[in-house]
Amino acid sequence: MMAALVHSKHGVTLVGGGQICADQLDRALALAPDLVAADGGANWLHDLGRPPDAIIGDIDSLRPELRKAQAGRIHRIPDQDSTDFDKCLNSIRAPHLLALGFSGARLDHTLASMSSLARFGSARVILLGASDICFLAPPHLTLPMRPDARLSLFPMARVSGRSRGLRWPIKGLDFAPDGIIGTSNRATGGVVELEFDARGMLVLLAADSLQDVLRAVTTAPDWPA
Repeated sequence: MMAALVHSKHGVTLVGGGQICADQLDRALALAPDLVAADGGANWLHDLGRPPDAIIGDIDSLRPELRKAQAGRIHRIPDQDSTDFDKCLNSIRAPHLLALGFSGARLDHTLASMSSLARFGSARVILLGASDICFLAPPHLTLPMRPDARLSLFPMARVSGRSRGLRWPIKGLDFAPDGIIGTSNRATGGVVELEFDARGMLVLLAADSLQDVLRAVTTAPDWPA
């Protein structure tokens, strides 16, 4: 893990190069008030009139005029073997991180971001999309959910676990990206409990569950670094 470039006590909103809107940004900043851009994410922030505290990445997507105007905030990492999202995850220290502009527009970018979640290994990084959120499941998660709310599980590695409060329990299933997956499960109502024996399971929920998820993942045990 590289040396920290950004330290936050309150949580970071990280903006990538995918399209975002002001409402999404305001919702994230209410929960994670320190603002960082991943390379071209600074272009969107400039258009929204919200300059970031820092810009991290290889800086190949940042508009030339912003490279000059924001020079004092730029942390250039020229490594071409990692994505800008990876660079940010490895150089930001914060209690939680909300990432928007990393999913939706291009499928390859979305898949790369999901891979980064699994590789980085912390449940306290949440991808925000227009209608969904995605995060790495911690070893144990307790989450309030309304009856029939959708909960999808997608393994990025071989993982098994146990559940309570799901219409289709997961005990006894050996998940794998090329085998059993757990999309479109449903909550029975009240509380959902998930427990996993290894790192690698992604959880996908409706975007309106963000505050409940953030409370749950910041109090849950995280995977060892």
